[in-house]
Amino acid sequence: MPNHPYFYGADWNPEQWPESVRAADLDLMRQAGVTAATVGVFSWSRLEPAPGAYDFSWLDRVLDGLHAAGIGAVLATPTASPPPWFTLAHPDALAQRRDGVRLVHGSRDTYCVNAPAYRAASRGVAAALASRYAHHPAVVLWHVHNEYGTWCFCDHCAAAFRGWLRARHGDLAALNEAWCTDFWSQRYGDWAQVLPPRATQYLTNPAHELDYRRFLSDSLLAAYAEQRDVIKAVAPEAQVTTNFVLGGWVPVDHARWSGQVDMVAIDHYPSSLDGAPAQSAFAADAARGWSAAAGHGGEWLLMEHAPAHVTENGVQRRKPPGMLARIALAHIARGSRGAMYFQWRAGRGGAEQWHSALVDHPGPGTRLFREATALGTRLADLERKGTFLTPSVEEGAPLNPSQVAVWFDEVCGWAIGASHLPAPVDYQGIVEGWHRALWRRGHAVDVVPPAARLGGYRVLVVPAAYLLTDTSARRLAEYVRDGGHLVVTYLSGIVDEHARVRTGGHPGALRDLLGVRVEEFDPLSAGESLVLDSGDVAAAWTEHLTAPDAAVLAAYPDGRPAVTRREHGAGVAYYVSCGLDDAATARLLAAVCAAAGAEPLVPDLPEGVEAVATPQGLWLFNHTDLVHVIGGRDVAPGEAALAASPGAPSPD
Repeated sequence: MPNHPYFYGADWNPEQWPESVRAADLDLMRQAGVTAATVGVFSWSRLEPAPGAYDFSWLDRVLDGLHAAGIGAVLATPTASPPPWFTLAHPDALAQRRDGVRLVHGSRDTYCVNAPAYRAASRGVAAALASRYAHHPAVVLWHVHNEYGTWCFCDHCAAAFRGWLRARHGDLAALNEAWCTDFWSQRYGDWAQVLPPRATQYLTNPAHELDYRRFLSDSLLAAYAEQRDVIKAVAPEAQVTTNFVLGGWVPVDHARWSGQVDMVAIDHYPSSLDGAPAQSAFAADAARGWSAAAGHGGEWLLMEHAPAHVTENGVQRRKPPGMLARIALAHIARGSRGAMYFQWRAGRGGAEQWHSALVDHPGPGTRLFREATALGTRLADLERKGTFLTPSVEEGAPLNPSQVAVWFDEVCGWAIGASHLPAPVDYQGIVEGWHRALWRRGHAVDVVPPAARLGGYRVLVVPAAYLLTDTSARRLAEYVRDGGHLVVTYLSGIVDEHARVRTGGHPGALRDLLGVRVEEFDPLSAGESLVLDSGDVAAAWTEHLTAPDAAVLAAYPDGRPAVTRREHGAGVAYYVSCGLDDAATARLLAAVCAAAGAEPLVPDLPEGVEAVATPQGLWLFNHTDLVHVIGGRDVAPGEAALAASPGAPSPD
């Protein structure tokens, strides 16, 4: 982004405050070293107080003030929260739940993305903003909408869904075949009979559910693209993005979306204070993987995260001193163009008045604001020294220096989350567990979508790839044939892209590659575990399988194969038929990586210390309360430090 090397700042809501507070905020931003502020996200009722009647006077002053202060504006379109006049005029544009209840105005995301009136109004306000601010000197990035992910099951969606299905399947015969509709007498004889998967008597059709998620993802993407194109029609050179919100509830295929944004941007809110470093590393590696696969060179942006706390089981747990900078720098070392927060100043009222902010209710005289100021100073210093640069790679290439990768497919997560499986399965939790094991061992890890190039990785872990297309199965076989070391876990290769079971024995599409045949699933109850003959502990899931063409590395107590290994071409494929505990996972990965020649960045990395390689050197992040000596250097408790390396600048 020309003349804007990094982003450091937060969502700013000046429309919620008088002019005197706005002026004070600009002074405080300069003091804290803020380089960018996101504005306008939820300001539709201010910008357009009545249909077609715009008031830009307050936003003119805000953008002029930011420019005068030397701070860039990330200008948002406000379409995530339509104003009351719109929803009163267009009640059919409000979201409808599965059970038919029409939601009312009074919160955010009160819209149906397929309602024509909503789409037209969204284009209108985006066009008005673009016409006025396309060439404003403060604007460095356009931020369309906010956290796309709103569900709806209304008649607008029903009509659009039928059109989407026609385009995907062609005719009703193909749809009936894909959805296995002869089960429970669901065979469709007319397109008018096809509805969204609304509330019904018992279990819904998993293929129906899966296609509806795909449809919602495409509908939301079309809405984004309309606004993006409105902006670029006025300013072709404008950089446009939207902030990806992460979670299993989100009906958005972010890997697919990444090719439609100028910069991949994510919001990340960890669910555990102790787990925040590992969860943050996974989210960053996933964003980098999406960016690389989409041809953006592995660069991305942390658009939102909470500065002061982590909400854990409904409790706001305070981040300890130093964590603000440590987490921000860890994201940046993994390719983020900066660190942005929600929010700048805590609101006096509203549903998020207790959401943390860089300027909290007591004002700027707090530990948090002092840490934010110190971080701003440090980022500016790193930029000045040239140590703030992020890695960049050729389109489709693996992200050096990673030698290991973890496969992550959000669409697979949608399929495996269906309620009819033999046991509840937390797809992302399983994927994060394998990533965490590699992260703890000090490996540089890429999290890659199915479309990513695989050839540069010595080790590829494919956890719980329940839904696997024929194309993906072929690519995995080619990866092993060409010398890769592949680790596949239980519940992989089970169904095709339509959620239809691959018959003949599991793991279906990967059965020949792995040399095993699973005859039965045998999930364990909560708290139940087994000890394998290797001494490793298995929990959550087990399987009854034979290994006609694979070596058995570990067996269940009754002698059944549990972990297997098969050579294929120049490579090796492993199958893990059970849920290994953390210690067992670590031991297996250590052996696989050693056999593949995949070395960690730092051998014997201490527990709680994170290593990240960048072109400028090795970053070390100490998430513990102890001093650790690494490479002859003391790494203090809570420290984030750039270790010396040949040709790299000295540690700051």
